[in-house]
Amino acid sequence: MYLNKFFIIFIFFIPFVSMAAEQIPIELKDVGIEEHLGQKILLDTSFIDEKGEVVQLQKFFDGKRPVILLLVYYNCPNICHYLLNGFLNSLKNFSWGVGKEFEVVAVSFDPRETSREAIQKKENLKLTSDFHFLVGKEENIKQLTEVVGFHYRYDERQKEYAHPSVISILTPDGRISRYLYGIEFKSLDLKLALLEASQGKIGSVVDKLLLFCYHYDPLGRKYALFATRFMSAAGAITVIVMMMALIFLLRQRRKIL
Repeated sequence: MYLNKFFIIFIFFIPFVSMAAEQIPIELKDVGIEEHLGQKILLDTSFIDEKGEVVQLQKFFDGKRPVILLLVYYNCPNICHYLLNGFLNSLKNFSWGVGKEFEVVAVSFDPRETSREAIQKKENLKLTSDFHFLVGKEENIKQLTEVVGFHYRYDERQKEYAHPSVISILTPDGRISRYLYGIEFKSLDLKLALLEASQGKIGSVVDKLLLFCYHYDPLGRKYALFATRFMSAAGAITVIVMMMALIFLLRQRRKIL
């Protein structure tokens, strides 16, 4: 009896499952991010920068500062434009500087693009030399995107790429530390991701305390306040403040006596 009911329910839902599958355009099939946290990109992979010079990725990894990697293409009429602008808006009120505490590297995944498109895009965005815009050969692009887990697809009908909107935060030695999704990013999320990637080697004591109090929520895809750690940190700060106040009062009393 129960088996018959289950079979009827299963048959009833088959059309809805089929409809849901049909709602995904074929252009978006296999498009998205497969997170490869901890994977190391091949730093000896060669690309061409906006000046037309051949460079290896290791040029941007000095072993001290983390790197923000943007996989885009410069002639993109849609999401790349918004991603680049949104990312730059996120940096406007950011307390850290590009080229100082961290590096920013954009790589085009369209092998047809040249350094001409890279420099033109960079000039349109009015960026300084601290931002690096690269292009490359298809095999080198594939090598990088496969390690990052960045899956995209060219739509012959639309003559453009379908691809995810994400930035990758890499450690100073080239390992993937975190993915941030969207077209604009909270300053706190950026700071925490960079702190995490550098293992606390950049930033002030207060910045490092933030990293202690927050953890990354994979479901919400953002950093969330970790209550237990926050209470521990707040308790420790309270004790320190009270001790300092007590020492101050004791010194004042000695002066009076």
